[in-house]
Amino acid sequence: MNDSPRDTVQELLAVCHRMYDKGFVTATDGNVSVRLANESFLVTATAVCKGYATEDDLVVVNNRGEVIAGLGKASTEIAMHLLIYQKRSDVQAVVHGHPTYATGFATARIPLNECLFPEVIVGLGSVPLARYATPSTEEVVQAIAPFVSNADAVLLANHGVVAYGGTLSEAYFKLEKVEHAAHITFVARLLGGEVPLTQEEVERLRRISVESYGKEFTSKAACQPRIASYRPDEQLRRLYTEEEVRQMIERVIEKIDSRNSH
Repeated sequence: MNDSPRDTVQELLAVCHRMYDKGFVTATDGNVSVRLANESFLVTATAVCKGYATEDDLVVVNNRGEVIAGLGKASTEIAMHLLIYQKRSDVQAVVHGHPTYATGFATARIPLNECLFPEVIVGLGSVPLARYATPSTEEVVQAIAPFVSNADAVLLANHGVVAYGGTLSEAYFKLEKVEHAAHITFVARLLGGEVPLTQEEVERLRRISVESYGKEFTSKAACQPRIASYRPDEQLRRLYTEEEVRQMIERVIEKIDSRNSH
């Protein structure tokens, strides 16, 4: 794209390739965009495999989603990206994909909003679930609108995940963190159930985050601690034997290793 800074083009393509290599998208799924000057946006064109995307597979659109540079049509999800840019002046990049575990939670209509992982609580915040909307329609914009202002990633029911940040790398890493959190939660449930942090533990984490790192996360969508003391249901534990759980985890690890070796 002659109208876009070359470093930005290369960084966007690197994110596309990484998403494909990680299995966060398959075939021509997903889309990536970055804010440029003068309220224009560099975005992946529709029907492009992100794993093989090149400079010719990118277009520049204006704030109405109209192509002003490049060949092809903009991603059919461009309206979702533009809404996020409109509502969040701090956002410079948006990524949308279908990572397996996070999309599994989205398909089961389960938000990732419990207080489970300190790194997620501090660095990402709660990941809410938007109601189902037909992909590539205005319904998607309406579905995510209530969450964009104070969430940095949203599960799209039966669809996938959209994440956004101050740079392309930051937006991608938030998508990666959502998938990692979903994967760990999935494994914890195989082992009998996750144990959320208490309100007191979350508050102590907040104090340490401010004192040690200068990070205050109360502006992010808050995770939901359980009111009562929680312990996994022993009946759930008896659904699987220890050997069955071990075999399931080994199969998951083998699948990940096989994917990463290609």
